[in-house]
Amino acid sequence: MTIVQAIILGVIQGLTEFLPVSSSGHLAIMKNILRMDLETGALYDVLLHVATLVAICIVMRKDIVKLILEFISIVRDVFTNFLIFIDRITHKDDQYYIKIMSSAYRRFVVLIIVSSIPTAIIGFLLNDIIETVENELLVPGICLIATAVIILISDFLADGTKKPKDATVYDAFAIGTAQGIATLPGLSRSGTTITACILCGFDRKFAVKYSFIMSMPAIFGALILKLSKISSETVTGGDIAVYIVGMVIAAVVGYFALIFTTKLVQKKSFKYFAFYCFGIGVVSIIAYIISF
Repeated sequence: MTIVQAIILGVIQGLTEFLPVSSSGHLAIMKNILRMDLETGALYDVLLHVATLVAICIVMRKDIVKLILEFISIVRDVFTNFLIFIDRITHKDDQYYIKIMSSAYRRFVVLIIVSSIPTAIIGFLLNDIIETVENELLVPGICLIATAVIILISDFLADGTKKPKDATVYDAFAIGTAQGIATLPGLSRSGTTITACILCGFDRKFAVKYSFIMSMPAIFGALILKLSKISSETVTGGDIAVYIVGMVIAAVVGYFALIFTTKLVQKKSFKYFAFYCFGIGVVSIIAYIISF
């Protein structure tokens, strides 16, 4: 891989991971219409996803640190409650249990966990289908048009008011289900989940925050699967330098794309990306038909 290719792929990853345009859909189009060879190896693909995770961690660092600390506290309190349960049974002690959902951030943690369950299940069930359709143009084209409809709807929805303390586990499960379905190539993960959040009545700023923080367990899961499939690749010192450049580009572009997306949602300006996705989707379907 050349440094130019690394930069191009880094820009694509950084932009499409966060803007509501579907990274998988664009990769499918580039491979099929533009005849670009994107088979850069599983290792580089993993590194690019790590770079976008870094972008999320930088932009939302305060929330992520609080969520990690609260998660640790929840685990500690659950274990303490278990010991209290044992003590109450064996010694007939009337000691009170510790309240687990004692803060908004603790509730946020639980909501993220709940959302991750349907995402993991659906992603696993769709894995074989995704591998089959991601190398053609028809399904990504249809899904891009679906993405256009989904994100266009978000601009016309009334502003919600739900924050972590108001959201329910049913909301979290529904949004996680939307994220699982959005693994199909051409469906924008960010656009689908943000719209699902708004449909559930989330405040628009919280909808963006929830969507991207919720993506972290899903991305980690995908990385683990990809790492398990990586064969022994011969990586030279030059490859490492090129990979680092691509990662830095993806992280920097992703950082600004994430901030930009947050502002777009609050200003109800997703419609411009809806028109773009619709156009690309139509082109993809036409190209698929012509190829026969």
